[in-house]
Amino acid sequence: MNIIVCIKQVPDTSEVRINPETNTLIREGVPSIINPYDLHAIEAGLQIREKTGGKVTVITMGPPQAEKALRDAVSMGADEVRLISDRAFAGADTWATSYALYKAIDKIGYDIILCGKQAIDGDTAQVGPEVAEFLNIPHIAYVRKIDGLENGRVKVQRLMDDGYDVVESSLPVLMTVVKEINTPRLPSLKGKMAAKKAVITVMDLNAIGAEEENVGLKGSPTQVRNIFAPQIRANRKMLEGSADEQVEALIKELRGLKCVLS
Repeated sequence: MNIIVCIKQVPDTSEVRINPETNTLIREGVPSIINPYDLHAIEAGLQIREKTGGKVTVITMGPPQAEKALRDAVSMGADEVRLISDRAFAGADTWATSYALYKAIDKIGYDIILCGKQAIDGDTAQVGPEVAEFLNIPHIAYVRKIDGLENGRVKVQRLMDDGYDVVESSLPVLMTVVKEINTPRLPSLKGKMAAKKAVITVMDLNAIGAEEENVGLKGSPTQVRNIFAPQIRANRKMLEGSADEQVEALIKELRGLKCVLS
């Protein structure tokens, strides 16, 4: 069983900085952590390996400093790690990121691909499903529990607003997981020693066989044009009284603002 876990190194939330020219996050020299949801994806991959055998390969796309996140993954128990890194990848949006990951994953080989449900820096939850679309394989989002894995099929519980769905899929499959799925293990002493010695395979543009026009800023169909802090408005008004009284007061305020009420 070849299990691939995609992780992302995200800036510490207290240290976020924006490049004023490209309107993208500055990652070089900024304290970073493994995206918290991705820790659950790593744990899910390790648990699958413990039940079925095989290998867990953890990959990430980012600058050279992302090696730290990969070594942390080794300390948890990952068998192999790969860094997708090239200056051409800088500034990628979700589409260009997914494309680069797809090209790398296609080179490695896979049965199951695991991702955290979303990254805390972008919160788009798009990369996992987009990678599956590039690979033309099934994907299941918001997985909270893996109920069964046998005969080339997987059965899972998918978290919903009012409970969960039971979903079954053939392999290969990509799944994005939520925090309810498990509690990530702490690195062992043996794992920490292995992390120091781990050989990190770096895959650049040529290694993954990607076209330069499809990666980085050049390959990103969506770009951030402007970033600004919301204006603070001081003309707020609290409505008091019962629910009916508040509704009447709200209608009065809206009429005063000449809003159209139907």
